[in-house]
Amino acid sequence: MKRVQFVKTLLLVVGVTFALALGGCSGEKEDSQSSEEGNVSQKAGEPEEGGSIVVGIPQDIEDSLDPHAAVAAGTEEILFNIYEGLLKYDENGNLIDAVASAHTASDDGKTYTFTLRDGVKFHDGSTVTLDDVIYSIERSADVGVSTSAFLNVAEINKLDDKTIEVVLAEPDTEFLCYMTTAIIPASNEDPAKNAIGTGPYKFVSRSPQENIILEKNEEYWGEPAHLDQVTLKIVSDANAIVTNLKSGAIDMYCRLTTVQAAEVESVCDIYEGTMNLVQAMYLNNAVEPLNDVRVRQALAYAINEQEVLDLTSDGKGTIIGTSMIPAFEKYYLPELADAYPQDVEKAKELLAEAGYPDGFDLTITVPSNYQPHIDTAQVLVEQLKQAGVNAEIQLIEWDSWLSDVYSDRNYQATVVGVDASVLTPKALLERFNSAAGNNFVNYQNDEYDELFAKATSTTNDEEVTESYLELERLLSEDCANVYIQDMANLVALNKDFGGYEFYPIYVMDLSKLYKK
Repeated sequence: MKRVQFVKTLLLVVGVTFALALGGCSGEKEDSQSSEEGNVSQKAGEPEEGGSIVVGIPQDIEDSLDPHAAVAAGTEEILFNIYEGLLKYDENGNLIDAVASAHTASDDGKTYTFTLRDGVKFHDGSTVTLDDVIYSIERSADVGVSTSAFLNVAEINKLDDKTIEVVLAEPDTEFLCYMTTAIIPASNEDPAKNAIGTGPYKFVSRSPQENIILEKNEEYWGEPAHLDQVTLKIVSDANAIVTNLKSGAIDMYCRLTTVQAAEVESVCDIYEGTMNLVQAMYLNNAVEPLNDVRVRQALAYAINEQEVLDLTSDGKGTIIGTSMIPAFEKYYLPELADAYPQDVEKAKELLAEAGYPDGFDLTITVPSNYQPHIDTAQVLVEQLKQAGVNAEIQLIEWDSWLSDVYSDRNYQATVVGVDASVLTPKALLERFNSAAGNNFVNYQNDEYDELFAKATSTTNDEEVTESYLELERLLSEDCANVYIQDMANLVALNKDFGGYEFYPIYVMDLSKLYKK
């Protein structure tokens, strides 16, 4: 897969007086640094071990520190640094061994073997055992968000004191992707409050709505983190992000708007990549009038996605037309981005056919801590007016969004981004299965369910691919949601720091950050 992965380093264009006023975020350095202990010279920009960083995040961990129960992408991107599975993803999207030192898969996609890495320790100092591994896999079937893959596990057999064999009831050629699920101690009775993993950072504390503190895991089995401490500071007010970056109150923030990035480019390096998520106006297919496909299609015809990109992100981003990200090239259908070209008259005709010749009222519920989604919703409101749809934005706190929209499904429409929590197209498509617990849009289609079952019960790659493509076409034809884009991701990092890398999944790898 091709990955958008490049860094745009911006020049410091302000005078010395302004730079001094900004203090630590100015980024001005000497060519080298001297150490009194040993008289060692270090070039500016090279990693310096130790130190700390403050990373701004848009919301607190509202769902759970329990890695098997967490549903919010923002939570998962933090937990990536605390927990590891038998396998994990690297920055190129490759599955590599983590708590496991080796793994194999049978040709029929039913039997998977894992060898436990020697000497891996949990953050409480205890050594990881096969019993912990088995407990974590079985627990994922009980409380895990993506339970379908784990419910397919028929047997887990110990082959020796370092090796387990996982046997599936039905073939699943993507099962290895789910082996990134966190390995936790079987003795931990309350993972929701007591986060104990094997990752490069340990959980230290959480002050609700203020911060989360992590510290370096000195006994990490792999390449250790550079920084001793990371403070994740909650900046839920989108208007405060720029002020915090300029003042040095925070050193890093992800997913800036282009306007925000421009405002801090003199004091921070701006990294540009993609979010690898599906931003859409997600529709509750079970409520009137959105339970009528003609109404949903009318909304799609009323929207101009390119205008959304132009007005919210200077044209950055990739227009998409279904629930699949361009990173999955093999399964991505670019032509679906043109399935509903803006046609206001067509939108009005469809509304009239559905019994709404004068339009209708629509409430778009948006989490208040994500400015890019707010900006997108504001453009959509103006575009929908042209078709006679009177849309208004309802801003709510993130925890309210999780409970009201995601869990209780008490909403009409919402603008958010949905990611693939595991790097597989199945993760993006399975949430539209009628029985899926995370089907928060209430999409119901028997043909979709049958096709999804077919796709996930064969090891024939051609059949899987064609089934996935057809599933995407169904989502487009039914206009399950009004799809917009895979968003650009602009990251601001204080010029005193380096090491940020984009991943093809929604994570922040804090272990690679370093002080220059």
